[in-house]
Amino acid sequence: MGYCPSLKMFDKAKVKFCAKPKTKAKGMVEESKDKKIKGTVVLTKKYVLDMNDLTVSLLDRIHELLGKGVSLQLISAVHTDPANGLKGMLGKPAYLEKWITTITPLPAGGETTFSVTFDWHESMGVPGAFIIKNYHHSQFYLKTVTLEDVPGHGRVHFVCNSWVYPAHRYKYDRVFFSNKTYLPCQTPEPLRKYREEELVNLRGNGKGKLQEWNRVYDYDCYNDLGMPEKGPKFARPVLGRSLEFPYPRRGRTDPNTESRLFLLSLNIYVPRDERFNHVKFSDFLAYAFKSLLQILTPEIAAICDKTINEFDSFQDVLDLYYGGVKLPNDATIKNIRDCLPYEMIRELVRNDGERLMKFPIPAVIKEDRSAWRTDEEFARETLAGVNPVIISRLQEFPPASKLDPKAYGNQKSTITKEHIERNMNGLTVEEALKSNKLFILNHHDALMPYLQRINSTSTKTYATRTLFLLQEDDTLKPLAIELSLPHSQGDNHGAISKVFTPSEDSIEGSIWQLAKAYAAVNDSGFHQLICHWLNTHAVIEPFIIASNRQLSVVHPIYKLLHPHFRDTMNINALARQTLINAGGVLELTVFPGKYALEMSASIYKTWVFTDQALPVELIKRGMAIPDSSCPNGLKLLIEDYPYAVDGLEIWSAIETWITEYCSFYYPSDEVVKEDTEIESWWAEIRNEGHGDLKDEPWWPEMKTRAELIQACTIIIWVASAFHAAVNFGQYPYAGYLPNRPTVSRRFMPEPGTPEYAELEKDPDLAFLKTITAQFQTLLGVSLIEVLSRHSTDEKYLGQRDTHEWTSDAEPLASFERFRKKLLEIETRIMDRNNDSRLKNRIGPVKIPYTLLYPSTSDYAGEGGLTGKGIPNSISI
Repeated sequence: MGYCPSLKMFDKAKVKFCAKPKTKAKGMVEESKDKKIKGTVVLTKKYVLDMNDLTVSLLDRIHELLGKGVSLQLISAVHTDPANGLKGMLGKPAYLEKWITTITPLPAGGETTFSVTFDWHESMGVPGAFIIKNYHHSQFYLKTVTLEDVPGHGRVHFVCNSWVYPAHRYKYDRVFFSNKTYLPCQTPEPLRKYREEELVNLRGNGKGKLQEWNRVYDYDCYNDLGMPEKGPKFARPVLGRSLEFPYPRRGRTDPNTESRLFLLSLNIYVPRDERFNHVKFSDFLAYAFKSLLQILTPEIAAICDKTINEFDSFQDVLDLYYGGVKLPNDATIKNIRDCLPYEMIRELVRNDGERLMKFPIPAVIKEDRSAWRTDEEFARETLAGVNPVIISRLQEFPPASKLDPKAYGNQKSTITKEHIERNMNGLTVEEALKSNKLFILNHHDALMPYLQRINSTSTKTYATRTLFLLQEDDTLKPLAIELSLPHSQGDNHGAISKVFTPSEDSIEGSIWQLAKAYAAVNDSGFHQLICHWLNTHAVIEPFIIASNRQLSVVHPIYKLLHPHFRDTMNINALARQTLINAGGVLELTVFPGKYALEMSASIYKTWVFTDQALPVELIKRGMAIPDSSCPNGLKLLIEDYPYAVDGLEIWSAIETWITEYCSFYYPSDEVVKEDTEIESWWAEIRNEGHGDLKDEPWWPEMKTRAELIQACTIIIWVASAFHAAVNFGQYPYAGYLPNRPTVSRRFMPEPGTPEYAELEKDPDLAFLKTITAQFQTLLGVSLIEVLSRHSTDEKYLGQRDTHEWTSDAEPLASFERFRKKLLEIETRIMDRNNDSRLKNRIGPVKIPYTLLYPSTSDYAGEGGLTGKGIPNSISI
């Protein structure tokens, strides 16, 4: 494809992209060039999960009989019409044929193919777009339109993938463009105004309540989390547009402070094309309703056995997977059944006493029910578990704090050489530091400012530092865990800390197990709030909004990024409604409780977009050093670091693909500078989407091709591979809560107390009384089971909804090379998992590391708790 750094290139571009208009020879009489163009339209009629759509279907048929069908008008990409405001010439309206007699395939909601015949005069040239008007009663999902044998051109294909509502719902025409790709200056003149007007329509005017048929992408802050009308307990600060609580923007749903919907309502405004399709929605409902825990709180409390809301033994916990919790066969279950769509009843709520809450066996206990308790597995999960992105190399001893000493006093670690050197395989601290053998899992600074408030609730926890030694076989060995509390006289007096070291002796061994649990609680909470929610879901949403507002659907960067935005706005809206809201599931199950989102806002202050690049992030954590002789230009200081090894291969594949793609459309930096849509897109991301950080110096200027490649690579990495790495391992590792507890309810027992005596007498019971309670466990496990499942219609990295997403051959060939490279990575990942020398890839629990296995080869729609696969987008 050519390029045009200025509008002077337009004539050449028109010839290249739109076919040169025919001219008649001098003295010749032009013959009639009227033609019939046959077209095929693929769409999905409005679906529902129950049978309530019969009336709508009947009304559509009546509208057809009255001559009010679905019309399409082709738009010339070659000739303008002064009577149409110098927009492209319009053909005559054509109507979908045989709507009434065309059978919709089963299951309901399946794709239906219609024929359409256009009258088209050859002098109008090649169609570049079309207007569609739906005169039916209900909406439909328009998938594709294909024209065959267009005079002088051949086949023209339109990828639509959009809901089309009845025409009276819109104040403008619905326009769809062919699958050609244009930079703004390359747009054929007849299509230019259509391109510009479409973006204006998507931006909206910032006013009024948005309805389901609106297609408006707009920004708002997180002002919909609290429910102050229910009292101070449910009040939450607004996040965003604030120095105290900065936050990424979300999609606007209401012009003023948001009013909350009924707790379990799923009818939250997001632009209709961002909502789950019927397959994803069915999967989501089925998985979500399996738990039903929010609704069944009284029933769950009633069926607890000896001790209300407590597990009495590890066997009680195991019974959740091997036995199950049997729900009563009473009116409550009947009422729930009556509220559910028919198709889901058999799967979700059986009225024959079936054990509803028998959870799948988490991988962490499937092969060995006790291996999770070993120090080796505890350490390995920092490299290959659900949160392998926090561990860093220790570069000074003892570990220092970056907290302001004026506000928080002395926060330096109290871990000494005497604590750790006896377990360092003969090394001294100095030798280990020099040879890059000491590593740390450090949650101290992030949590300490909030610990006083967190511990004023039912939660009783610490800020932790955990030190590890890198051994000769590349495994990590825990050396010490420091548990810190704010000083009783105030934060400015520093921390009160205790250090615990590994032990297998009776009481000391039990104390060490509790110390690891407190460290795991810190890591679980930080993982859910920061690594998962903030650093993927929240930070990506502004990029989605800006892309739809500022990049036309025919823009190459829109086409590149669009698959990586699928379903994210929808899942984020649902999260605000039921998960991260005041009293929501996250607050009930993760230790920061009501301070969770406020704490994430504090940490967002230090978010840096360019640091989200995997190579940069690994260097920043000290896990890698630049080395041009190594693959990807980095040398890993832990060679058997599964997340980093697999991740760097994925990163490199993404970066190569994007470099080839962007180089095709942007052969020079000058073309990037002259792209007005890119300029507006990046300015809006910086000034509005992430506006609270707009003055930070690290923002790329977006004036060069290298900056564009860097930005797109980061966006796609975060939305696909990074999210997969921190999301889909949740149930395999944390589905068994003792391995990844999310709450601690009492402090470390002190000698001479009843709690210490209980720890001596029954260490398992004391452990269970310290970590997540029974109800929170049931709720938390139900949540992460839903979050860890792949949908059956998942699109994985290296896959697209259609092979005709662009008409340009070179980008299609480049994408095919990307796909093949991902298939090669799949093979190498499996080879590494079968290499017994790489101990961190399997570990004592015998879970192969597959969280960054692309699943590019999966076209069967396996779905479920697979523990592998990189979806294109943050869709759950």
